[in-house]
Amino acid sequence: MSMGLNQRLQGAASQPELSAWITTIRAVSIEGLGNRDASAASHSLGKQTPDTLVTILTGMKGASPLAQNWLRSSIESIVHLAFKTDSSLPLMDLTEFLLNDENAPRARSLCFELIQNSDTKAGEILLRGMLNDPSNDLREKAVDQWIASGNEALSDNQASTAKVIFRQALQYARDVIQIRALADELEKMEYTVDIPDLLGFITDWKVVGPFHNLDRGGFETVFPPEKELRLDGAFEGKSGEVSWELLNSDDRFGMVDINDAYAGYQKEVTAYAHHAFISDQERPVQLRLGCKNAWKIWLNGELLFGRDEYHRGMKIDQYIMDAGLRAGRNDIVVKICQNEQVEDWTIEWEFQLRVCDETGKAIHSLARQ
Repeated sequence: MSMGLNQRLQGAASQPELSAWITTIRAVSIEGLGNRDASAASHSLGKQTPDTLVTILTGMKGASPLAQNWLRSSIESIVHLAFKTDSSLPLMDLTEFLLNDENAPRARSLCFELIQNSDTKAGEILLRGMLNDPSNDLREKAVDQWIASGNEALSDNQASTAKVIFRQALQYARDVIQIRALADELEKMEYTVDIPDLLGFITDWKVVGPFHNLDRGGFETVFPPEKELRLDGAFEGKSGEVSWELLNSDDRFGMVDINDAYAGYQKEVTAYAHHAFISDQERPVQLRLGCKNAWKIWLNGELLFGRDEYHRGMKIDQYIMDAGLRAGRNDIVVKICQNEQVEDWTIEWEFQLRVCDETGKAIHSLARQ
């Protein structure tokens, strides 16, 4: 008989034993190192009583995604065994864990599932207070609840109530699909939503180009704007002298179309876009880019990332880059290359960029206020 089963028959494991199993699981590596030990530890954890759930959930904080998967498997085993033996879950302990937003977001989401599956009404009530939760998963669930309430009000012919509910949900929504759906509903009710402002899209740029992208060589070529950021300078472009000029976007989702700066659409070309973002303080941020062309992006002269590929689809927040703003002016430069393909679906030479925190909440430049 295994040690885990013996302990199950004799009662719950001791705290040191639980800690040892959790430590073993947290040591597992993505290369598979420690998988066998993690499997044995997960098996032992899975035979414990429901009063160990919070201890295991706590162990998820700072663990790798792989380790979190093992810990979740243990929790699911405990819950399954509790269901079979008609044992109750420690709802108040789980509630305390859930309400502490310093716990791991994934663990809190799992904790909410346990509460909701055990007591649906309690789960619904708890969710009402999570519109501004730091866990995007819990926040999305809360927004979904408010959307359902708004739709219910519409069904009851309470349009003004629905409008208020949808606007409240929109204030806290971070998921783009939810934001789009809420904005659509509100605009049907003749309430205009400034989505670029809500999401933090940058819509005012200066652009310079076109430079060449012959044989797709522009991505690696260091053109003058990469050497020195001179916004009042003139440079030798693909077909003559070029200089910086204003380009503003009025697209609903902040799409910046480089072709709008030139006559007709361009091929085998490279351009640069610049924005001076004014921050009220030094702070961590995320730059979130959507683009189907080859691109690079710099913040204050530091290259953050780049992708040398073309026309493989685009979506909002396609690329997420952690960065840091300094207090005052921050120079954002995007390099965007267009290739030689001429099919209709390759004409787009465009990008969208927004600045936000790690939850997706917009961070605005002081120059925009």
